[in-house]
Amino acid sequence: MRQLINKFKRYQFVFTELVKRDFKAKYKRSVLGVLWSMLAPLFTLLIMNFMFGNFFGRTQEYYTIYLFSGWLIFQYYNDATNGGMNALMANAYIFSKVKVPKYLFLFSRITSSSINFLLTLLIYFAFVIAYKLPITWRFFTLIFPVICMFILILGVGLILSALFVFFKDIQYLYTVFTTAIMYATPIFYTTDILGDKAWIFYFNPLYYYVTYFRSVVIDGIIPSLRFHVIMLLLSLLLFGIGCWMYKKYNYKFLYYV
Repeated sequence: MRQLINKFKRYQFVFTELVKRDFKAKYKRSVLGVLWSMLAPLFTLLIMNFMFGNFFGRTQEYYTIYLFSGWLIFQYYNDATNGGMNALMANAYIFSKVKVPKYLFLFSRITSSSINFLLTLLIYFAFVIAYKLPITWRFFTLIFPVICMFILILGVGLILSALFVFFKDIQYLYTVFTTAIMYATPIFYTTDILGDKAWIFYFNPLYYYVTYFRSVVIDGIIPSLRFHVIMLLLSLLLFGIGCWMYKKYNYKFLYYV
């Protein structure tokens, strides 16, 4: 543990500069700049609310917040993992010439996406206040799913970025996968749409994060201990697999970039 902390301190400046670079590059030559990180999901939310509100909003209370909760989580996952997938290849010209931990490029890209997520979260809470939902101490428990999701995204990012070095087709396959997981996650529809088959949602990791947010914000209920354990185990499992892949194939990356 001490060795890991010392290594982080050694490359802290590099990591900070990479995060700044990735964050600035996303909004380079943009008139509104960082405001797009707030406006883009807001526009998408309004369109989706207009399209699906008349269908599912009739039975779901606070449907706009319900929809925003699902879209917020999915968009964070989608943006961070897709960005992380290309982290190694996009920075090959650096680590092929300079000795620096390769995972720093992935971590910086995902940290940049996490900053965007936190900015969007401000808009989310503004909507919560606008709809006069009670702000309680339970909102502090949302820190847990956010941390777990960050770990999960790091794990998925490690896996994808490693695979992308060897198999370029993974980007096309992953696009299909994210489209499938978007429709498999109850973002714009309610969970009772599947009736007795609602147990299928349990195989979707994003379902737990979306449900956690909705339970706390809309229902004012903290999910069960089982929910917490599942989210933590899923995050640690994927992160562990990602770390294993980096450790095993790290020396081969230079031969394929």
